[in-house]
Amino acid sequence: MKENESVKKYLAEFIGTFVLVLFGCGVACALGCDTPAGYLATALAFGLVIVAMAYCIGNISGCHINPAVSLAMFIGNKMTLEDFIGYVIAQFLGATAGAGVLAYLIGKSRGNLGINTIATFGWGKSFLVEVILTFVFVLTIIGVTSKESLSSVAGVVIGLALTLVHLLGIYFTGTSVNPARSFGPSVIIGGDQLKGLWVFIVAPLVGGALAAYCYKYLADRQSK
Repeated sequence: MKENESVKKYLAEFIGTFVLVLFGCGVACALGCDTPAGYLATALAFGLVIVAMAYCIGNISGCHINPAVSLAMFIGNKMTLEDFIGYVIAQFLGATAGAGVLAYLIGKSRGNLGINTIATFGWGKSFLVEVILTFVFVLTIIGVTSKESLSSVAGVVIGLALTLVHLLGIYFTGTSVNPARSFGPSVIIGGDQLKGLWVFIVAPLVGGALAAYCYKYLADRQSK
């Protein structure tokens, strides 16, 4: 029974991350981010996916659909090591499948599948931006999900937080804050796009871990 429940959780995470990449990156590819309308639409698309998935699979897996979120939950003792590994694998597979379907539907050349790029800002600034954005996003998730009274609005709050970090982050890196979201499109595109991928895997994990430890410290101080 326990193994069956775990499989359902992993499947939910696969589906959630699949939808995130397909729709979030899909909107970025279809509209582009070089106009105010496309920029805003892309930010809203990622946020709205989180809202939809939170109320769809949230009661099954918690709707992490992001290894940085899962790492924060693991650090906060809210999931086992086995589930953490299972979640991360499912998330990376879901993101890759989502990018693969998007490539089939729209082609690899249109918007490069919404990949994250270091571009002219250099890896140092890109790394810092991703750490900060992920820290804010994950800290919001931990805070809103730690209060039972906010459970009914948690999905909306988290979705708006993701929209917020995209509104700033798209300008710098395209906004990752999610190693799986960056991995899927980059792997499908391949080639030179894999060179800077490590930034968008490591930086969000660092940001997520910092958020977890920061909330732990703040919560412990508050309880004393």
